[in-house]
Order: sequence, then C-alpha cells, then structure tokens
Amino acid sequence: MKILFCASEAWPWAKSGGLADVAYALPKALSQSAGVTLMIPWYRFMQVALESLERLADVTLSFGGHAYAVTYYRQQKEGMEVLFVYSELLSERDYLYGPPGTAYEENDLRFALFSRAIVAFAQSARYDILHLNDWHTALAALFARERGLSAKTLFTIHNLAFQGVFARNRLELLGIDSEYFHMEALEFYGRINFMKAGIAFADAVTTVSPTYAKEILTPEFGCGLEGFLRKHRAKLRGIRNGIDTDVFDPEHDKMLACRLKRSLRRFKVCNRKPLQIAENTLPLFIFIGRMTEQKGVDLLASLCGELAQLPLIFAFLGDGAGEISRQLEAADRKYGNIHYFRGYDERLAHRLYAAADFLVMPSRFEPCGLNQMIAMRYGTLPIVHKTGGLADTVHAIDNKEVACGRGIVIDKLTPEDLLKAIRSALALYQKRERLEALNRFNMACDFSFAGPAEAYLACYRALQRKKRG
Repeated sequence: MKILFCASEAWPWAKSGGLADVAYALPKALSQSAGVTLMIPWYRFMQVALESLERLADVTLSFGGHAYAVTYYRQQKEGMEVLFVYSELLSERDYLYGPPGTAYEENDLRFALFSRAIVAFAQSARYDILHLNDWHTALAALFARERGLSAKTLFTIHNLAFQGVFARNRLELLGIDSEYFHMEALEFYGRINFMKAGIAFADAVTTVSPTYAKEILTPEFGCGLEGFLRKHRAKLRGIRNGIDTDVFDPEHDKMLACRLKRSLRRFKVCNRKPLQIAENTLPLFIFIGRMTEQKGVDLLASLCGELAQLPLIFAFLGDGAGEISRQLEAADRKYGNIHYFRGYDERLAHRLYAAADFLVMPSRFEPCGLNQMIAMRYGTLPIVHKTGGLADTVHAIDNKEVACGRGIVIDKLTPEDLLKAIRSALALYQKRERLEALNRFNMACDFSFAGPAEAYLACYRALQRKKRG
C-alpha cells in the first residue's frame, strides 16, 4: 500500500500547533507497515535549504488564468520519504498562514495551489491513498475527484473551528467551477468553505478523537457544519491521536536538564532548577498552549488573584497578542508565584512538562489535545475539562474501569469549578505516595501512535476493498 500523507506543516520543519506534531509522528508510525510519503510545503523560514534536498521534478500548474511553476524536492528521514513542494506564491513567505489582512487573504490561492500540487504528484506516482489534513489540503479531495484519480482519499479534521472560508469572488482565480458553489459542496453562507470540500468529496472522514467525532454533529461544537456533517456521518469516524514517544521520552530527552533514571521526584526537582521560578517545596502548575478562549486560559487569567494566594507556582507558556496575554503579563509583574513566558519555545516546553506537578487544560473544546498525553508521559498529572479528546484520554482518578490515563476531571467548566479542581490538586500534592502512584500508572500507558496507526491502516484497507468492489 502506498500512502501520500499531506499537511501544511510538520515538525521539525514548520510548526504552529499540534497538527505539525501529528503530521510527522503518524506517517512515521504508518511507515512501519506501509510505504508512506509525507508531503508538505517548503517555506523560506525553514532550517532546511533547498540546495540540500534532492530536486525531484518540475511542473507547471495552470488554473484561474495563471500558470504556476512548482518544484518537488525529496529527503529521506527515519525511513520515510519526505517531499517538499516549492512554488514562489506558496513558499516565499515569512509565515505559515500570516496575520489578518492582505497576507492572510492570499491563503486561499496558496493552499489551492498546494492542493493541486498534491493531486498532480499523486497522479504521476500512483498512490493508493491520499491522506489529507485540515482545510489547507481539503481541496485536493475535490481535485482528485475531478481528475478521476484511482487513489482513495481520507480527510482528517484536526480542528473544525478553522475551516478556510474565503470570498465567493475568488472562485475563478482558484480555478474552481461555479457548479461547486452550492450548499452540498463549497458554499457556506455566501462564501467558499475549503473544509466542506474535504468533507463532501473525500471517501472517508476522520477526526482526531472518538468523542470529538460525536461532538461536531451538534450545534455546540459543529461550527456551523453540524448539519452538513450529519449528512456525511456514514463515512465519519474518530481515531485518537497519539504522541511521538521517541521525541517525548523522559529517559532520553536531550532537551531536558536531567533525564529520568529512577526517582521521579529527583527528576522533577532537577528540571526545576534551570527554570529559576519555583521553590521545590511548592507544587508547580503549568499551562502550555495558545492564549485563546478555546483553550480556557481566559478563565485561568481571571483567577490569577486567587491563584496568587495559594501555595503554588503557576507558569504559562504560549503565544498571544490579545487581552489574555496582557492579563498574564500584568499578573507576572504583580505576583511572585505567577510567571508568563510569552511566545513558544520547544525546549522550554519539554522542561516545563518534566518539572511540573500538574498540567491544567481547561479547554472549552478540544479535538484531541496532545499536551495531556505528553504531560502524563513525563509524570505530570493533568487537570482537564471533560470534552473531546480530553474525555477520551484522561479519566477521573477514582475510575477503576479505564485501562489508562487518570487525572482531575472538570465536568462543568466554570471559574469556580476550575479553582476547586486546582485546590483538589493541592490536597493531592500532600499525599505524595498517592500522587506518584497515579503518575507512574500514567507513565506506563501507551499513548504512542502505534494503536492509532493500526486504526488508520484498517480505514485504508476498507477503502481499498471498496475500490476493488
């Protein structure tokens, strides 16, 4: 089986969020059982020079009255073929997606071009499966159908909140026939919706957790597409994400100040020292992620006054330019036990996971979430809101029926319940043996991509059987 796995970003080359981690770790796991090629755009901010890559092919893609020169480059990494797509429009930018404004508006054309490059390559290389991820590659499902590709398409929704919605008057420039501008295809309240193309024209659709696959069929989580998704629910299923356990490995992680040997407590104390933010006698709570309301960090920011009075240290790490970040910066200046590291630093993130006692994830919705699985891998107990993938991976401490993943679970997300959960964590911190037993239990759980990869392979095989039939 030959699989072409396509995404707009993949770690370690380009990363804005969890999609990048999945887009590397899942193909890597799949490559143990199938022939996998990962395809991503090349961006000029990448740390890999085009001159260091093998130049594979040059093509010209013509649509919308324009011709675009595209070059494919190849690299081998960890037994997997990686293809980089270069085109001036797509690649010569200092950003992945850009800020709102003119630069952002060209993303429809950039990623329509990437989707056409995917299909053009798949047509020449004869893949069995095109695995497309999020709105940036969704049009490839439509273009593959138009071209009559023999490959079956699987489209994964990583976050339904980001759909790639653009003005109707861009249809001609994108080379998309107006016959697709109706509510059963691309039309979305008078605009073009890329995500709908993936849902409508792919042979199978997945989300990144089973619970999220159910949630997006409801108005609360469907982001305006719940009715459309219900029409396509026969081809929809949820497969939990995993993490790359080679990258997130407390025993061998080179980003840490100290690696885990025997004592979990010593491991945490040792990794705290370089941070210079925490007394070893106080529990360290962390939040890592985007400073957005989706992540519920606005609730934490509103509680900083109360958190400052508790016997704890709280560290925030993440990008943001709005009111939430301003609140956290003010709290950092005002309170000695609250710290905000603005921006994103991969090394610091690893060290925070290793040093912390508790990770707080009060997400209002969470398609899967990787942070909670990474935290458990490093012996850090998660505090989560029961939603999406968090509900699938973290279960109440006293739930003896689950095979893996325990933490403090918030059923109703309010500031009061969030503060109550943090107080429960402080009480648990005083029961050191109990806390360590829970952490050791979580550390033994398999949150790798081995299981999810098998589930995806089963999907691919089912699509192949349907093709033969």
